[in-house]
Amino acid sequence: MTTAQNLQATTNLHNGVKMPWFGLGVFKVEEGSSTVESVKSAIRNGYRSIDTAAIYQNETGVGQGIKEALAENGLSREELFVTSKVWNDDQGYESTLAAYETSLQKLGLEYLDLYLVHWPGKDKYKETWRALETLYKEGRVKAIGVSNFHIHHLEELLKDAEIIPMVNQVELHPSLSQQELRDYCAAKDIQIEAWSPLMQGQLLDNPVLTEIGAKHGKSVAQVILRWDLQHGIVTIPKSIKENRIVENASIFDFELSAEEVARIDALNENRRVGPDPDTLLF
Repeated sequence: MTTAQNLQATTNLHNGVKMPWFGLGVFKVEEGSSTVESVKSAIRNGYRSIDTAAIYQNETGVGQGIKEALAENGLSREELFVTSKVWNDDQGYESTLAAYETSLQKLGLEYLDLYLVHWPGKDKYKETWRALETLYKEGRVKAIGVSNFHIHHLEELLKDAEIIPMVNQVELHPSLSQQELRDYCAAKDIQIEAWSPLMQGQLLDNPVLTEIGAKHGKSVAQVILRWDLQHGIVTIPKSIKENRIVENASIFDFELSAEEVARIDALNENRRVGPDPDTLLF
């Protein structure tokens, strides 16, 4: 269980890099002012982690939002944790190195804090991982990891990898709690991170979550995000509305009981809103 006390609280990745427990995801946020303003709003309200990806096509807006927010809030680049991901079309050794440069250019940054292999696919992810290892060894990126990797993908990767991934970012929410994968990653010291922690809004009417929220005077979203933290899961909810960005992060003033955590755990149905990594082959 994490003891995160505030929005800037961090977990130590296995290479010593500090990663915030809580961040802003920008999946499906339209490039341009929506992205710029959501990033600025998050940073202004205390967020220090921003998660994007090449395929989101909003890295330029993320970079602009970061640049403006740093200036307006008197922060340094080193105080932020920025993540992006190599897309499936760019997998392979040389193409991944090129994709990293493109992401940096769009973001207007000199380095990333975390770079992820976005999906395992069929057969290129080992080559892609080798490129991430090169970037890491050269000091071009602070930490490297994977996204959407099942246990068997990780096992295959680790047969040849020189560096164990620091993070595995996966779809994870009360309807898909990924307990077996979480246990495996914990044993390997790979930090689990949840994308779509609110199941794209599909859990907001759940009666169990509603009841627990009412008891604490909290929204269902806040209950789920608190559940993430108490399980030691890094979480990156998405929103473009400032009031929701603030509300999502207002989860450090209450605690779920062991019984409440167990009730939420029991909601698991192994149900996804995104693709199963075993069926998204390329």
